[in-house]
Amino acid sequence: AWYQRRVRAARRLLVLSGAGLSTESGIPDYRSEGVGLYDRTKHRPIQHSEFMSDLEARRRYWARNYIGFPIFISKVPNTAHKVLAEMEKTKMVDWVITQNVDRLHQKAGTTKVTELHGTTNIVACQNCNYVTDRESFQTYIRGSNREFTADIINVTPDADAEIDIDLIRKFNIPLCPDCGSDVLKPQVVFFGANVNREKVFHCYDKLHECDKILVAGSSLQVMSGYRFLLEATKTGKPIAILNIGETRGDHLANVRVTARCGEFFERFKTRNL
Repeated sequence: AWYQRRVRAARRLLVLSGAGLSTESGIPDYRSEGVGLYDRTKHRPIQHSEFMSDLEARRRYWARNYIGFPIFISKVPNTAHKVLAEMEKTKMVDWVITQNVDRLHQKAGTTKVTELHGTTNIVACQNCNYVTDRESFQTYIRGSNREFTADIINVTPDADAEIDIDLIRKFNIPLCPDCGSDVLKPQVVFFGANVNREKVFHCYDKLHECDKILVAGSSLQVMSGYRFLLEATKTGKPIAILNIGETRGDHLANVRVTARCGEFFERFKTRNL
């Protein structure tokens, strides 16, 4: 199709990926009509200020995350992730900025990637310098919660899982093994927090180096991603948006494609891209 030829013609393509790229791997998103978290449940993702200030909020977060993480970590890259990784190898994709925290781009083989909102794969104490990987942390949590089990009511985004609220009281919140603090947090930018400024400037640098931008699977509702389209418009970079629903940046796009990411990139694959 002509829009695929436009993307193919890019010499230095910057890809901004969102949750819609990973839904076909079985990871739910927040905003998809009818199936996103906001349409399926009244539960809302934790706010940064709530997590940092409220012990019971942290207990709830880690109880749900402890149950949901094994499902989350089992997910594998889909066609879109794999084709983008191949496009990097053939020099078509210059850089990926992802709003996702699932590391599926890296699992597929992409190396030139910035995790705009961080990753669930690393946990850090907010009181000292203790850092560990999330899989080791799962084992650590299990050490003080050997009897804790729960049926999953709903699988929700970002390794979260809806479980019986009455069971959460039985969960022992993990403490930092170095300093004893109960404020251990995944290296994810929670709602209400800001993306690190140095990371944002790095993404701007990558944007300025590219010749075209492809948004894949993002509604662009949050400013952390939308700002890059505003900057691209200022600098005259052509923008293509691939998403199954409307996006905040549709009026800025030179090319707008309504399709699932897997479907779109499967066509790239079959055309020997």
